[in-house]
Amino acid sequence: MAPTPRPGVLALLDELTADLPPDRAGALWRLAEESRQLDANVVRLPAGGRIAGHVEPDLDVLLYVAAGDGVLEMEGRSQDVAAGSVVWLPRGSRRALWAGPGGLVQLSVHRRRPGLAIKAAAGAPGGGEAACLLGRVCTECGRLAGESDARYCSRCGEELPGR
Repeated sequence: MAPTPRPGVLALLDELTADLPPDRAGALWRLAEESRQLDANVVRLPAGGRIAGHVEPDLDVLLYVAAGDGVLEMEGRSQDVAAGSVVWLPRGSRRALWAGPGGLVQLSVHRRRPGLAIKAAAGAPGGGEAACLLGRVCTECGRLAGESDARYCSRCGEELPGR
């Protein structure tokens, strides 16, 4: 049985960003509770840093600019953002983010991604049944071998079943 989640303060932004070198970039914090329904990240972009243009096809994203400033491009339209900006990025929209000269710290929140699923290839006639991959799943650690002819798990070295 999974432990019951407890509400409470998970992080303090001032502590996450204290004494960071100006060129430090990337995730500073992630929501990691196992029973969560949300995903959330605090990410820092250094001066001039960017998140390249992309489309999130499945999830709406709420973006909060916690510190700094920059330019958010949504569907080809640029908009300045600064500390305190709250932005809704609907699923299917194209977006990119550039940090200003002082960098930018942002919190993004969205529904937790569903687990990966095997789907029929687009345009595949009839679809058919998905290939059985159980012979490529390590019984020790659960990792799926990337190669169809793998004999041993690349994570833990255990022999794969049926090999």
